[in-house]
Amino acid sequence: MLESHNAEATSLGQSFRSLDKEGKGRVNLREILDVLKKSGLSKKDPRLKNFYEKTNQLNGVSELTHKEFDKLIQDQTILFDKVFQNQMVIPEFDRFSKEIEKIYEEVKKNDGGKVADYIPQLKRVAPENFGVSICTIDGQIFSTGECDQHFSIQSTSKTLNYCLALEEFGQDKVHTHVGREPSGHGFNEITLDPKKRPHNPFINAGAIMTSSMVKPSLEPAERFDYVLDMWKRAAGGNQPSFNNAVYLSERATADRNFALGYFMRENNSFPANTKLIETLEFYFQCCSIELTAESMATVSATLANSGICPLTQDKLFAPDTVKNCLSLMSSCGMYDFSGEFAFTIGLPAKSGVGGGLLIVIPNLMGICVWSPPLDKMGNSVRGIDFCERLVGNFNFHNFDSLIAGHSKKMDPRVNLNQVSSDDVQSLLWAASKGSIREVQAFLARGFDINQADYDGRTALHLASSEGKKEMVEYLLGHSADPQAKDRWGGTPLNDAEREGHKEVEVLLKKYKLPKKSASKR
Repeated sequence: MLESHNAEATSLGQSFRSLDKEGKGRVNLREILDVLKKSGLSKKDPRLKNFYEKTNQLNGVSELTHKEFDKLIQDQTILFDKVFQNQMVIPEFDRFSKEIEKIYEEVKKNDGGKVADYIPQLKRVAPENFGVSICTIDGQIFSTGECDQHFSIQSTSKTLNYCLALEEFGQDKVHTHVGREPSGHGFNEITLDPKKRPHNPFINAGAIMTSSMVKPSLEPAERFDYVLDMWKRAAGGNQPSFNNAVYLSERATADRNFALGYFMRENNSFPANTKLIETLEFYFQCCSIELTAESMATVSATLANSGICPLTQDKLFAPDTVKNCLSLMSSCGMYDFSGEFAFTIGLPAKSGVGGGLLIVIPNLMGICVWSPPLDKMGNSVRGIDFCERLVGNFNFHNFDSLIAGHSKKMDPRVNLNQVSSDDVQSLLWAASKGSIREVQAFLARGFDINQADYDGRTALHLASSEGKKEMVEYLLGHSADPQAKDRWGGTPLNDAEREGHKEVEVLLKKYKLPKKSASKR
């Protein structure tokens, strides 16, 4: 317990020092808020609720002492530590967001496709609506376009219903009644596999089947409330809505879905005691749920985060459940375009005729694109266009790692300064341990011996502080700057004096910096 407390205190101290650039013992509140914004953390983030309430009580205070800073962030120390030490899953989120905005503006010009018109409510949606929202597994959010407008989720509902069925009955039972293969037929084709099962959970027959396994023992109203609550939890607490007009229209035009239901009942495909009409009506209700693109991106991020909502840390699904869902999204999630999408985009995704498209990048982020005009396959035209440009710019395709050395794609998971930062830490560690051979290897690569860490400390600082006389001699002989000052104004000589390393003191005092050498820090 004590070790945990000490580690937390050390972490808070590091965060404070990273913001106290002038070493005054105070940090600027505006700078804290600016760092949060650039990191992609929204003011609506439920994790920051207490933080923003406390900032509102500061009554115009612009600078904080160490104690005031600790009190301000104590509810979310791990989150703030990641932010201030630039360790979020996408470290340069503001830069990444600008690249996404560029893609959005290009895709916005695409006016192809046609809005779904099989029911009046979908037909009336403005075709120019277009929103893109991204939520990372650390809860970093970027949204552009119409991301606050509710839309009908339609077939994207099949993802959560499949997960809920797996949680309720387990993989073996669920897949006794529904397969896991692409059908090779249209999404609403009246056909079953050789075992008399619908081919997968993401075609209509399969979705009706998984719907029959979502809390079948509950009364219809309680059953639907349960599903709404699960969508709310997956969306980080954002409340979904229900469009009754869409539901009534869906039911009134559902001859094919009724036919699928009766066909499966005729073939004894359903679990025992399934109430067919209740199941069909429940399925239509689920398709008539509405959320915003930003909420749907959070749902997608929950899947990317192994079933744990990034904004609330609420665990909805077991990792195996999510693994199964993403596997089928990869192979069956895009109607009759699933194979081509897997080949060109290489990401788990699920589309709906309301224009929504969920994309999951496992262990990184969830994305929702909403644009109502559809192609002939029933997928959002702008959604597909966005995905193509996304994987064209970033190494997000499942197999991009195989061509990493031959690709010019960006990887937003890597800080542009990370490689040199890691090298600096390795150099400083080698110097502190007196490992001349390792330092020689850095010099052989043309590495600047005067590179410093975030505290401005160089290899010579560390070697002097640890009393490594031979290392100090070696560094001085290779143009290490004995006058280099860290963020507190300390030189290597100050370190040696403080630690009582007399021989190192003598070396540093008699050494004169060559005229042509200079620190490149």
